[in-house]
Amino acid sequence: MENNIASMISEAVTSEVFGIWFLIGAALVFFMQAGFAMLETGFCRAKNAGNILMKNLMDFCIGTVVFILLGFSLMMSENYIGGFIGVPNFHIFTDFSNFINTNASSFVFNLVFCATASTIVSGSMAERTKFSSYCIYSAIISLFVYPIEAGWIWNSQGWLAQLGFIDFAGSAAIHTVGGVTALIGAIMVGPRIGKYTKEADGSTKVHAILGHNLPIGALGAFILWFGWYGFNGAAATEGSQLASIFLTTTIAPAIATVTTLLYTWIKNGKPDVSMCLNSCLAGLVGVTAGCNNVDAIGSALIGIVSGILVVVVVEVVDLKFHIDDPVGAVGVHCANGIWGTIAAGLFSTNTAPAGVDGPIYAIVHGGDIGAGFKVLGIQVLGLAAVIAWTALCMTIVFTIIKKTHGLRVSREEELEGLDSTEHGLPSAYDSFAFLPEPIREDGAVMVTGDVPAAEAVEVKSVPTYSAPVSANGVKLTKVEIICKEVKLEQLKTAMMSIGITGMTVSHVLGCGIQKGKLEYYRGVAVEATLLPKIQVDIVVSKVPVQTVIDTAKKVLYTGHIGDGKIFVYNVEDVVKVRTGETGYDALQDVE
Repeated sequence: MENNIASMISEAVTSEVFGIWFLIGAALVFFMQAGFAMLETGFCRAKNAGNILMKNLMDFCIGTVVFILLGFSLMMSENYIGGFIGVPNFHIFTDFSNFINTNASSFVFNLVFCATASTIVSGSMAERTKFSSYCIYSAIISLFVYPIEAGWIWNSQGWLAQLGFIDFAGSAAIHTVGGVTALIGAIMVGPRIGKYTKEADGSTKVHAILGHNLPIGALGAFILWFGWYGFNGAAATEGSQLASIFLTTTIAPAIATVTTLLYTWIKNGKPDVSMCLNSCLAGLVGVTAGCNNVDAIGSALIGIVSGILVVVVVEVVDLKFHIDDPVGAVGVHCANGIWGTIAAGLFSTNTAPAGVDGPIYAIVHGGDIGAGFKVLGIQVLGLAAVIAWTALCMTIVFTIIKKTHGLRVSREEELEGLDSTEHGLPSAYDSFAFLPEPIREDGAVMVTGDVPAAEAVEVKSVPTYSAPVSANGVKLTKVEIICKEVKLEQLKTAMMSIGITGMTVSHVLGCGIQKGKLEYYRGVAVEATLLPKIQVDIVVSKVPVQTVIDTAKKVLYTGHIGDGKIFVYNVEDVVKVRTGETGYDALQDVE
């Protein structure tokens, strides 16, 4: 009797603990919205940062409204028709006390997952989509597109749940849905201006458009990884299962990132930072479906494939199909959502908590191979159904929005930036200056407005200036030195040592005959780069010009491309504003 009571108390305590953990996990998934916001903002340009933050905020807020009204009932209603759709009800309004006791935790948990599916699309359509159109899309995917397919998988009455479909945390239900929608949205909204240009031979040239803040992007990736422990582990019901999920959720992204590191290092000569950030997310997406069903070896294999798959898909989508996906959502979520769903069946092992035999486990350990391939077949069937449902619905939705309200901002709005044109926000980074942005359009410089280019800037006549003869007839010469930033301090010291008393130093951008330095960003060659340089201007009178030149060459020379150049100009006169002195006298030290 006492043992039974103790057992009942222990079960009650365990149930209470995991009930609390379930809600903590939901909170972690909510915090992933911040991760998506940071990642997408960092991978895009500064002029659109506020717009991206706003979209990520509204994904959750709009999603909450429509999930209350209809989405949750379609997904988790007790009255489920034919295993395909729930009967709408308004119990959250009409029977709130009972709803709290029976469905409140499930509602919050499924709501944050719904918001994740919605926000995946933000990055693929970034920098050129109307904010109002995005809000319409966000409402529709959260209203019925996601809830219906997720109900198939996670409602115990759903037809895929009845078949034994494995998707513990959402590789199919969330990431494949978000990834497929991201692909369709990116195709229908079209590429950003200057992303692809036509060459003279008819070929298409792909241009890299770099994100403006990689540290923010990295912060987003770390936040997402942290939140993913709740994403994958919140539904765990006992300690060993939770530990197993945490383990696989650590192994797969780590292995994926190392794989991408080596793959891009070998392929491009240098490891790709942004791709490595994408790859840790790809590994997380890949292990999400089977996080409770695969072992350490299985999660490691999932990570290896994810690390290669994300790079290949991101580059093929961009370089081959010319689909503009600024943050790599298609490679991370679509490709690895599909892979993760298949891998959950392929590597499923009954040695893991709640595990079932997959074909790999059955072959290696002498299990029922036929049953293993049946598990894999169910995964493929469920995946095909989810993709077909999502593709059909979202193609219709985006087509209707495009034909009626319009999906894309105007050319002028895109060039100016969505922060200003869509939200009246002068800059998301007040008091920070950003480098000018080169816009490429089929090799031509595009001019907008009615004023001809030659008249765009007013030119006023300047009165004739008669320069006086310099004191002692000394010639004035300007020496302009362009050099690497790291050489500034040495150059300044050397100039002072030969008697130069003044100079003007500027940060500039430029390139020489080599057209900058060829690098790769997300697999795309970044050519004709305007590299940061230092420009030092010196007007010489007393010190011999040749001495200045020889000293500068000695300091700056390394023998490598990019050492710099020296330009020499004649100067008519110099005027010292404070004293009115001119010529030679204006350049001398104060006695």
